[in-house]
Amino acid sequence: MLQAFLRHVRRFPWVTNVTLYGCLFAGGDLVHQWFSARDQMDWRQTRNVAVVAFSFHGNFNFFWMRFLERRFPGNSAGMVMKKLFLDQTTAAPLATSVFYTGVSFLEGKEDILEDWREKFLNTYKTGLMFWPFMQFLNFALVPLYVRTTFTGCCAFVWATFLCFSRQTGDGTAGAALAWMFPPKDEAAKPADDETDPKQKVEEMAASRPA
Repeated sequence: MLQAFLRHVRRFPWVTNVTLYGCLFAGGDLVHQWFSARDQMDWRQTRNVAVVAFSFHGNFNFFWMRFLERRFPGNSAGMVMKKLFLDQTTAAPLATSVFYTGVSFLEGKEDILEDWREKFLNTYKTGLMFWPFMQFLNFALVPLYVRTTFTGCCAFVWATFLCFSRQTGDGTAGAALAWMFPPKDEAAKPADDETDPKQKVEEMAASRPA
């Protein structure tokens, strides 16, 4: 199975890599909506994310990986670090910017730069805690013809974070962790408030001056 897949990638590198990247990136939005426990899936949102992923991110990554390999060939420590530096200072901020502005454009927002202004810097900083490690493995160990697919696997996780940040987060890892693992005491407060309304009334009445 794996050998058949690799042969297919070698034969059709662009189609296979870009398709897998786009599907994995769009899948990140589905995971975000599932974690958000929505009653109904917002397929328009997933469609917008998929359009941005297929039209830009997948294609850009495919040709970007080839450009880096031509400019800095091989997987020696020096070449890997040069690729990594250029990737994180050029491709990473560009890809983040296109995501925020592209999805806003497809949604028809009047100010497509609003999310970018508010969340880009935090998102980029958070990405520096994730992408350098993933791309180091990519440049050092993964063959060129499947690097975009490997990046897509990492982007599956990253897209979940991006979609959360754009909808309700602020681009920080702390906000994402609080969303995924809410404190138990805060989660219990609404339940306490709803299950004991009489006690609240009695407490309010007792606090009034005689």
